[in-house]
Amino acid sequence: MIRIGIILGSTRPGRNGEQVAHWVLEHASRRTDAAFELVDLLDYPLPHLDEPMPPTYGQYQNEHTKAWSAKIGSYDGFVMVTPEYNHSTSGVLKNAIDYLFAEWNHKAFGIVSYGSVGGARAAEHLRLIGGELKLAAVRTNVALSLFTDFQDFSKLAAGERQVAALTTMLDEVVAWSRALAPLRQAA
Repeated sequence: MIRIGIILGSTRPGRNGEQVAHWVLEHASRRTDAAFELVDLLDYPLPHLDEPMPPTYGQYQNEHTKAWSAKIGSYDGFVMVTPEYNHSTSGVLKNAIDYLFAEWNHKAFGIVSYGSVGGARAAEHLRLIGGELKLAAVRTNVALSLFTDFQDFSKLAAGERQVAALTTMLDEVVAWSRALAPLRQAA
């Protein structure tokens, strides 16, 4: 069974991302073609990158890095839920990504972004970062606008159009995760 981690990429108090991630998990959990699990960065309090060796060596010294490595290494693909802060993804998500290398390789990922323009710029930055880590970004991006997909900028009210986009994105993540399995096995 393909395993997909839904990474909640915000730790900010009062974060909109928590309800977005639970919305993704609620819809994903209805599927039978993969197992989905929420990965909340609040549960993995990683300090600013503090490993002495680059992650490409995989020689982790800190227990928090080893725990993060084991968690990310257990998945075949990901959905990254990201806010847009200052035209990019959150610092906490970027830091968590930067901790590892091989654990990300040859896996697919989709993006659910949110912000004033749907988090589009954060999603594009994640695509660039993913490419360097041998992550395959799927085409479909769920972009939730604070103006049209939230009530009072704080309560998620995604419509059927967004549910359809989410379904397509999940289809792509599962298919690509399955297709990339031979590369993961060879590595």
